[in-house]
Amino acid sequence: MVLPLEGIRVLDLTWLLPYTTILADFGAEVIKVEEPTRGDYSRWMPPLIKSQGAYFLSVHRNKKSITLNLKTEKGKEIFYKLAEKSDVVIESFRPGVTKRLGVDYETIKKINPKIVYCSVSGYGQDGPYKDLPGHDINYIAIGGILGLTGQYGGPPIIPGIQIADLAGGCMLATISILIALIAREKTGEGQYIDVSMTDGAVSLLTHTSALYFAEGKPPERGGTNLTGYFPCYNVYETKDGKYISIGCLEERFWRNLCKAIGKEEFAEHQWDTNKREEIFSALKKIFKTKTRDEWFKELSKADVCVGPVYSLDEVFQDPQITHRKMAVEIEHPTIGKIKILGIPTKFSETPGKIRTPAPGFGEHTEEILKMLGYSQKEIEEFKKSEVI
Repeated sequence: MVLPLEGIRVLDLTWLLPYTTILADFGAEVIKVEEPTRGDYSRWMPPLIKSQGAYFLSVHRNKKSITLNLKTEKGKEIFYKLAEKSDVVIESFRPGVTKRLGVDYETIKKINPKIVYCSVSGYGQDGPYKDLPGHDINYIAIGGILGLTGQYGGPPIIPGIQIADLAGGCMLATISILIALIAREKTGEGQYIDVSMTDGAVSLLTHTSALYFAEGKPPERGGTNLTGYFPCYNVYETKDGKYISIGCLEERFWRNLCKAIGKEEFAEHQWDTNKREEIFSALKKIFKTKTRDEWFKELSKADVCVGPVYSLDEVFQDPQITHRKMAVEIEHPTIGKIKILGIPTKFSETPGKIRTPAPGFGEHTEEILKMLGYSQKEIEEFKKSEVI
């Protein structure tokens, strides 16, 4: 099987988040560089499977691990040798940390001018907030997403997943690295990439920013056609206390829904604010007459944009999700069989592959050092001096 990123070596100085998982799934040799005393703390973060972090096991498949103390001169020397033979360096420290460690872009560029170096941080490498600590909730707050999330007239509601971390950070970093690698093929030069998770959050405001720029006033929380203001795009409780989602934005789907529930008189009033409360009231009563799964089966046949609101245990039992292999079982050498998320993009000719489970702490240290030309005696000395 051809893996399109085979031959690309990535040095991963990030922690916790799956910044390099897509690259590894499609063949890149991703080497997680972990400090020797504790490493990536998601290794030990509950819930645990036989003393190993379930989250780490899920998102760090297909990678290698080397322990390396970058605060020592020998540790830096090893890193420089690795960087010389690598294509990408990605880090997620606060701005200025890699400079203090001596592994910043300008330093690495002198060793390897073709390096693609990606820094991921909360607010970016410049600007008044660059040194602020933060987490996803802060980035989506400043980026406007949190203020838009919630019911009309209600308070902001924290989303169920980390939006800026994952979409604004991980996916944006992956896309940017791949673009830079393509650019290098054309120009022969590497470059520096500055990814801000807050910028990434702002970039997701495609619809709401267009409304704001056009109308000159910010949309109210829950006050647009994509945030639940109208009955055609909303969530309704069903007879069994569960919920069904309705997403009938296009007129034909709204008409299909009105016909299916016996309310064709509402078909002409999809965006009628004067009829909004009346339609809401009627739909809430109607949806409570059948269970969630009954509604899903019935409305699916009526060509309506509909989806059951699942708990996670239901997600991974759904026939569409299982058919698409979005949860897979792999063998771990010490734990046994474990379940992890599958690969979301399906390629016809060069599909990704889960080749190896998440690496043990420093599992590949000796292998990588020997690849760099260090002897067993030197490796033992590195251990004694706490370089590795």
